[in-house]
Amino acid sequence: MTVVIAVVVGFLAVRFLVVAAHQVLDAPALQRENYRGKTIPVVGGVLVVAAVLIVEAGRATLGAVGLGDEPGLNLARPLLLLVCFGFGMLGLMDDILGTGEDRGFKGHLRALSQGRVTTGLLKLVGGAGIAIVVAAEPGFITGKRVIADALLIALAANLGNLLDRAPGRTIKAVLVAYVPIAVVLGTGAVGIAVAPVMGAALGVLPGDLRERLMLGDTGANVLGAVLGVAVVLGTSRATRNGVIVSLIVLNLAAEFVSFSRVIDRVPPLRWLDRLGGRARPAAAARSDGTDP
Repeated sequence: MTVVIAVVVGFLAVRFLVVAAHQVLDAPALQRENYRGKTIPVVGGVLVVAAVLIVEAGRATLGAVGLGDEPGLNLARPLLLLVCFGFGMLGLMDDILGTGEDRGFKGHLRALSQGRVTTGLLKLVGGAGIAIVVAAEPGFITGKRVIADALLIALAANLGNLLDRAPGRTIKAVLVAYVPIAVVLGTGAVGIAVAPVMGAALGVLPGDLRERLMLGDTGANVLGAVLGVAVVLGTSRATRNGVIVSLIVLNLAAEFVSFSRVIDRVPPLRWLDRLGGRARPAAAARSDGTDP
């Protein structure tokens, strides 16, 4: 029940922001064209990060006056807040300044060989740095383990970004992946820390599906990274190793295979992908990113 309440609080925080921050949503700097050519705000991820901050500030305040956990007792909460702001900042930079000309690992490396540093490359390098800091914080075991856990977080964030090629796709994938993770985490410290982020994602989903806003790299990176941190902090080493292998395979596959085309060819995936959204052409890609 505690986890459910945390999910609901995250959901309500985002819904409040959607109503209260309408002037921010209309800011010209945050407008982008989607795959239909319609201009909409790329602020879904910003709302998620802001909602998580509101929830965590409320938790800390209540804890300080004796209601709930005392501040500092749950290490997962500040770590997840760091992840939200760190990956969110990097994603927002890519949303606002990125040109979309160089996509994928190959594209960023090609640009670097030409003497250009893309916002995507800065996002990858910065994300790797944040992942290392977070992976090392709970307590040093071995250097290999820290690198492996950091790789898991960074690849999870990147996969979230790779999936963000159609309205609601990343959020749906994250929520589906969250269900077994939530079962494993239960009502422990990590489970309670992650829940408001998932609630916030759920609160952004209707706007993303109806194409009133985009999740953007900001949100896609944050949601992927948060699930990665949940796995690192809340599961066994064997589980983490299995997840790393899966993430490596999926990230490498994205360099050669269009996820949109694969989804369109598999009926259950196509049904889930289009559930709740507007009709769109097969394998349509968002203008805030195209499949490799």
